[in-house]
Amino acid sequence: MKRYRGYILDLDGTLFRGDQAIPGAQFFVGQLRKKGIPHLYLTNNSSRTPGQVAEKLRRLGFPADAEQVFTSAQAAARLLTGKGDRPRVYAIGEEGLLSALQEAGCRLVQEKADAVVVGIDRQFCYDKLKRACLEIRAGARFVGTNGDRVIPSEEGLLPGNGSLCAAVAAASGVNPVFTGKPEPLIFRYALERLGTSPEETLVVGDNLETDIRGGRDAGMDTLLVFTGVTDPGDCHSSEIRPTHALEDLRDWNFF
Repeated sequence: MKRYRGYILDLDGTLFRGDQAIPGAQFFVGQLRKKGIPHLYLTNNSSRTPGQVAEKLRRLGFPADAEQVFTSAQAAARLLTGKGDRPRVYAIGEEGLLSALQEAGCRLVQEKADAVVVGIDRQFCYDKLKRACLEIRAGARFVGTNGDRVIPSEEGLLPGNGSLCAAVAAASGVNPVFTGKPEPLIFRYALERLGTSPEETLVVGDNLETDIRGGRDAGMDTLLVFTGVTDPGDCHSSEIRPTHALEDLRDWNFF
């Protein structure tokens, strides 16, 4: 088996479920740290800042700091400011998105925007939809942090950011550019943060459609774990095939 020099780790369903660490996950991350293997926590959740994500990881027993976390909100911010621009942005989202945009140099505005960025927003309403639609129809670029239409919760499946973006797309007639998993863009940014090449990096996750598809399309090997949204039967019926598949992270051999 190949020895990997860098790891990109999904969070929910891979390392933890809700507020509970998944058995074996803490040991897995501990081994990465012990062996000095660079690793990055990669999440489509745009509602939290990297610092808040790292705080939750530490609370659940995973060593983490903000620099080891990269979010779909940061990917959106980097997309808009990658050439040194300071665009005017109308943002629909929560603290994680607003903070990422401002830290990258975006100017948050309510009108005459260069771009409209949509992240998960549990206060989404008609007025926000109207403003986004008007700005996009006036020429603003439309960016979505991720296209997940539903998100799992204790109540069941709830509307995800993809559902919000679908409403904006329907009203504006323009489809968004997404920056989160499975888009290759966020994986490219993750590799730059890690300092490793695609060939020597492993993507670890529980979701065939986001983690495994995204890692594959970005040229990386992938490890699928059956601790989240995917079970072994899904692999047989999908055209997306992981490089490796395990019941959980306890079975991984680092060599």
